[in-house]
Amino acid sequence: MIDPAAVVRRSKARKPPSPRESMSRRNVIVRKTIGYVVLVLMLLVIIAPFYWMVVTSFKGNLEISNIPPTLFPHHPILTQYEQAFGVYGFGVYFRNSIIVSVSATIVVILFASLASYAIARLPIRGKAPLMVGLLAISTFPQVAVISPLFILLERLGWLNSYQALIIPYVAFNLPFAIWVMRTYFVGIPKELDEAARVDGANLFTTIFRVILPLATPGLFTGGVFTFVACWTEFFFALTFNNDTAFRTIPVGIALFSGQFTIPYGTIFAGSTVAVAPIVILVLIFQKWVVAGLTAGAVKG
Repeated sequence: MIDPAAVVRRSKARKPPSPRESMSRRNVIVRKTIGYVVLVLMLLVIIAPFYWMVVTSFKGNLEISNIPPTLFPHHPILTQYEQAFGVYGFGVYFRNSIIVSVSATIVVILFASLASYAIARLPIRGKAPLMVGLLAISTFPQVAVISPLFILLERLGWLNSYQALIIPYVAFNLPFAIWVMRTYFVGIPKELDEAARVDGANLFTTIFRVILPLATPGLFTGGVFTFVACWTEFFFALTFNNDTAFRTIPVGIALFSGQFTIPYGTIFAGSTVAVAPIVILVLIFQKWVVAGLTAGAVKG
C-alpha cells in the first residue's frame, strides 16, 4: 500500500534547489576559496624569509651571489656554520644568551606568579590603577632609561657581566608577565584557597601546591613571552656588555660584518641557530600558551 506522506517527502527531497539557494551556496564556496587563498598567501609571506635564511646558510659564497638566486643549494655545505662557531665565536654568544634568558625567565616567573596571586586574591586597594600602571611600565621605551641604567651598573661594577642584562630584563618583562598571569589566576575558583586553608595549608603551600599547578598555562604563557623577549633583545645587550665574553646572540650576529665584507652565509647560519630554540619552544608549549592567552582573554 502506498504511503502518501512518504511520496510527498520523496518529492520534496528530489526538488531542485531554488536559484536563491544555489546563489547562496556559490557565495559560501567563493568566500571559503578566497579565505583559503588569503591564508596561503599570508603563510607564504611569513615562511618565505625563514626558508630563504635556512637555505642560504647551506650555500657557498659563490652560490649566494648568483643572479638569479637559486631556490635550493646545488651542493649543501656546512662551511657557514663552521665559520660561525669556529671563526666568529658564535658558541660563546649562544651560551651567554641561554644563561641570561633562562635566568631572567625563571626570576620573572617566580616573582610574577606571587604578585599575580596577590593582585587576584588578596584585598588590595587600587587594583585597577595598579594594573594600568603595570601595563604602562611594560610599554616604557628602553632609550628613556638607558643612560641612568648605564651609570648605575657602572658604579656597581656590573658592566660586562650577566647580571648587567638579567636584572634589567627582569625589570622590563615582569610587568607584562604579571598582567598575563593575573588574568589567569582570576579564573581559578577561590574555593580552592579556602579548602586548602581548612586542611591546614599556609599561604605559600596554597600557592605552590594548589594554585600554581592549576595555573600552568598562564605560567608557560608568561615564561615563553619573557624568554623570547630576552633572547631577541639587542639595545641593552649592545650597551651594557661590550666584552666579547659576555655578548649575546643579537649583538654577536650584528658584529659579524667587517669593514669591507659582509659574510651573508655566516650571518644566515647564526640566525638559523638563533631562531631554532624559539621555534622548538613554541612548538612544544603552544597548547599551554594558547590556553593561557585564551583564558586570560575570556576570564580577565
